Amino acid sequence: MQYKIHGTVMQILETHLMMGESIYTESGGMAWMKGDIEMKTNTRGGLMAGIGRALAGESLFMTSYNCNSGQGMVAFTMEVPGTILDFQLMPGQSLICQRDAFMCAEETVEIELHFRKKLGAGLFGGEGFILQKISGPGKAFLEIPGEMQSYDLKPQETLLVDPGHIALFEPTVNFEIESVKGIKNVLFSGEGLFLAKLTGPGKVWLQSMPFANLAAKLAKYIPTKN
Repeated sequence: MQYKIHGTVMQILETHLMMGESIYTESGGMAWMKGDIEMKTNTRGGLMAGIGRALAGESLFMTSYNCNSGQGMVAFTMEVPGTILDFQLMPGQSLICQRDAFMCAEETVEIELHFRKKLGAGLFGGEGFILQKISGPGKAFLEIPGEMQSYDLKPQETLLVDPGHIALFEPTVNFEIESVKGIKNVLFSGEGLFLAKLTGPGKVWLQSMPFANLAAKLAKYIPTKN
């Protein structure tokens, strides 16, 4: 499968499929397509798997786009301003992602829910107890609000992050919640009570614009009834 990512702020992913190749996405995820492309919609793995994906921010049903002959093109677009990330996952390789990060993937890639095992991380970690787990082998595409910055953490190296800025990380990274120290910092810093503590080894990807922050800014300008 060949592909190209276009644009800067509202990016577009074009996937070019040869005969026999296919790609799948959440319900309603396709923007446009051409060629002899056949759509197939199902719960992908059964009802329980579909419910798990729904809890992780995706749709109950998934749609596959199969190229039956010649060449075809299927395009996907961002839901909010941000960045499309592409990953070539090896067999057994996984990524832990924020809810609703999945965009599309080859048929061999699996998406499932991922529970945060620690109570503190689940309650105060920005995305709740449930995240997405994307597993290879195959090509996977994720959509992340805002710009992206990644860090490779060495063993025992730590990074303190406002929880809403965590986009995804490798399973080897330890995720904990740490309280902000100092009463003035808690009351007046604007960072809240808690920060996320990410400890290596492993790679983490951080986003510049958590969608919740964008929604909060926009809400100030939306008229409300008295």
